[in-house]
Amino acid sequence: MRIEFVEATAERVVGRMPVEGNTQPMGLLHGGASCVLAETLGSTGAGLHAGEGRFAAGIEINATHHRSATSGYVTGVATLLHGGRTLATYDIEITDERGRRVCTARLTCMLRDVH
Repeated sequence: MRIEFVEATAERVVGRMPVEGNTQPMGLLHGGASCVLAETLGSTGAGLHAGEGRFAAGIEINATHHRSATSGYVTGVATLLHGGRTLATYDIEITDERGRRVCTARLTCMLRDVH
């Protein structure tokens, strides 16, 4: 996927991914690739929120694909919506290089203790 992290805190995670190599047969950014980017960013934030000795596991993701991308990079910004002791939910906005929204996703992660 070649995801590159730009920023990572429990409140906000930013990363980017090239369209090239992440396309479906018609040459458009694959919707599943957008979901992988969204879940990677959101679960990274959830893991940071969970803290030492705990881990995050995605339990629900949904995504709306607004427009296609055919080249360049897409950038995802995951913003914490809810950070509790057992659940963390992130809103993820994915945009193209022109700042146009490609995808909106929401991810909820369960937070557990490492045993």
